[in-house]
Amino acid sequence: MSEKTAMSGTKATRLKDPEAIPFYRELIRGIGEDIKPLRTAVIHPVDKNSLAGAIEAARMGLMEPVLVGPEARIRKVADELEADLSAFELVNAEHSHESAKTGVALATDGKVGALMKGHIHTHELLAAVMAKSARLRTGRRISHVFLIDIPHENYSKPLFLSDAAVNIQPTLAHKRDITQNAIDLFRACREGTPKVAILSATEQVTEDILSTIHAAAISKMAERGVITGGIVDGPLAFDNAISRDAAKAKNIRSEVAGDADILIVPDIDSGNMLYKQMKYLSGYNAAGLVVGARVPIMLTSRAGDVAARVASAAIALLYARSREEETSW
Repeated sequence: MSEKTAMSGTKATRLKDPEAIPFYRELIRGIGEDIKPLRTAVIHPVDKNSLAGAIEAARMGLMEPVLVGPEARIRKVADELEADLSAFELVNAEHSHESAKTGVALATDGKVGALMKGHIHTHELLAAVMAKSARLRTGRRISHVFLIDIPHENYSKPLFLSDAAVNIQPTLAHKRDITQNAIDLFRACREGTPKVAILSATEQVTEDILSTIHAAAISKMAERGVITGGIVDGPLAFDNAISRDAAKAKNIRSEVAGDADILIVPDIDSGNMLYKQMKYLSGYNAAGLVVGARVPIMLTSRAGDVAARVASAAIALLYARSREEETSW
């Protein structure tokens, strides 16, 4: 699809360029031309960011969007963006609840291979995904992963953060799935074997703080092969998970301490605050994906910009194709 076809003269191309972000640029350019775009239901794209993100992802060959929502509102936003929608399928739905239900039905029927959140509440979309009639559940708990792009002068690599958006107070069994989901996504992004820090307020195991006990148990599960594909350690406090100096000062001997790729937080409160601190005080950008369902779900904040949405599309494409390769063996 040509740039002109995807977004002829659009104002959205003047929004923040996803290729201006180092890791996202590397991720997107690492996708070969032989990988087909991922047919994706974009749920309720009735604001500029969500519609422009889908169109830009299509222009870059990451996605084949099916726009699901109130047609008049979608076309109005397209006019404001000066965007041409003639190349895209548009499925009319009167309101956000119907948009979610319709988009999920497309995934259930195999007509799309992914979902992308538009201008809709997370709980409204996930309620449709988790409905028994949707048949999108698997044997694993769904969870959300943020991929946070961090300047090299602050940290040597991007950070994967989970779960800051879906699981409110995860149990030990939930955290096992959250950790495995994050590892699987990291490996799908072709980043190798991740170092996974299970976070708590302290690196000491204490019965007074339940998350330290959970962290120790998750680490033991990884040691015994219940969790696979990553090097897992915990409990670790945030400072000694990402700072070698902090880990050394506390005499922590660990392959993960000071060099974590993935941060697993104790609950949604700590995770969501950590993500928003990184975004709003430190200015880091983040893509987001829900994994553990039969299809990947691109889920960023409703305030997320075009760059974050395009990066989410790249991650979803890599994840979906990775799963196809696994099932083809």
